[in-house]
Amino acid sequence: MDFDEPRPKPPSHEIGMDLSALSVEELRERIALLQEEIARLERAVEAKSGHLVAAASLFKS
Repeated sequence: MDFDEPRPKPPSHEIGMDLSALSVEELRERIALLQEEIARLERAVEAKSGHLVAAASLFKS
């Protein structure tokens, strides 16, 4: 193990984690982060769906 290497950051939120120790502000911050992640995932789904439609039309006879 190289001590000069930075340690990986723990995840800012883990699904199912204990929320009892978090403040209201921390909970709101996590909600905002998760909403951003949901939007990113939805964009990825849309992009992949577009690729599937394009591929299907390419091979359609």
